Amino acid sequence: MTDSVFVDTNILLYARDASEPEKQAIAAARLAELWETRCGRLSVQVLNEFFVNATRKLDPGLSPEEAWDDVEALFAWNPLPIDMPVLNRTYAVQRRYELSWWDSMIVAAAEAAGCSRILSEDLSPETSYFGVAVENPFVVPAE
Repeated sequence: MTDSVFVDTNILLYARDASEPEKQAIAAARLAELWETRCGRLSVQVLNEFFVNATRKLDPGLSPEEAWDDVEALFAWNPLPIDMPVLNRTYAVQRRYELSWWDSMIVAAAEAAGCSRILSEDLSPETSYFGVAVENPFVVPAE
């Protein structure tokens, strides 16, 4: 069985970002793979960030209806709610690794969701936070 992979907001955004065709293709392919294997995980935080950024920061942006259609489709991944245990772990992540609050919440949610990896451009690739490894799909690993 394939391990679960937590998807950071930036990967979802690149999959819809026509201004970055190379990254768009890579992100879309990785998301398709996660849909097919049913190994993709995310949190309510990620869905919130996606909606706001897809409708306000992408150029061209998505309409609220298009962004909401994407969010509703991702309900199939059973997004992790951000509750008190996740917030407590977020604080522990931030204190130990000195990440931003929002990145710490990504790590805490990935851990709570039982993921072995986080797919992200924002977190340091080839780094592990409390045993959850970060993978940047846009970086080719050194040989």
